[in-house]
Amino acid sequence: MHTRTLGGAAISEVGLGAWQLGADWGDIPDATATGILTAADDAGVTFIDTADVYGAGRSEARIGAHYAGRSARPVIATKLGRLHGYPDGYTLPLLRRCCEDSARRLGVEALDLTQLHCVPTAVLADGAVFDTLRQLKSEGLIQRFGASVESTEEARICLEQPGLSSLQIIFNVFRQRPIADIFDRAKELGVALIVRLPLASGLLAGRITADTTFPESDHRSYNRDGAAFHVGETFNGLPLDVGAALVDGLRPMLPEGITMAQLALRFILDHDAVTTVIPGASRPAQVTANATVSALPPLSAALHRDLSSYFEQVAPHLRGQR
Repeated sequence: MHTRTLGGAAISEVGLGAWQLGADWGDIPDATATGILTAADDAGVTFIDTADVYGAGRSEARIGAHYAGRSARPVIATKLGRLHGYPDGYTLPLLRRCCEDSARRLGVEALDLTQLHCVPTAVLADGAVFDTLRQLKSEGLIQRFGASVESTEEARICLEQPGLSSLQIIFNVFRQRPIADIFDRAKELGVALIVRLPLASGLLAGRITADTTFPESDHRSYNRDGAAFHVGETFNGLPLDVGAALVDGLRPMLPEGITMAQLALRFILDHDAVTTVIPGASRPAQVTANATVSALPPLSAALHRDLSSYFEQVAPHLRGQR
């Protein structure tokens, strides 16, 4: 597993997104959750991303229990701002309590990294919430702070905040605008880019069709049109039938010997502005398969050109902020 740097810490370039361990992806039993985390350990994953809102602390608690008593732990990033305070009640006492609660569930004295979790654009632009994070860092409750955003507009706002260690964005074969909009600025400032939804809610794994069904508790069932949260968080904002057809259009480009998911993840890692990609997993085997991408050679320049051109067919169908 190759590593890249986030706020002075070397982390695996393929991390683990732990949304599935909390909620919104169907039910994952405790034994499966433990198996997923064990598979991450075995694969050399040293970066895990979670949030207090994932199952109202369930994801954090599972991670904390798994690493309890261990001297060697991955860098664990969490997020705040959706479980409490949303949309604009982000006072210092509240965010301090959120950080304390996350630290308790994760079993640490200070959080490795906490990130604003898709808070409104107006809150980011006002900037006071970043002053609060700087205060919590000065108190020793957090070691680093960052932000998880929905749009490149929000990304640019956050990048101008002093002390920002990381920026979490949606970037994948079907969401390529960050390349031109924010990559160079992030590199210039030394801000780590954490890439979420690299497989577009599983679309880019290549197994979902327009007829695929999902459990009622899976956001791919109930949030397809943004009824519960931002539409871009589910299938990249693409209608399922359109997204499945667009994946089919990628199949002729797939190099021999790699899977669609490996193509999608390798595409992301080929950009040196990216620090880590955080695919989720509902089974241990998915963690193992995702981690192998770190050892794959870069995609060819010709394939990158083809994928860039193909994005122009995708872009008109994207819903929500891009």
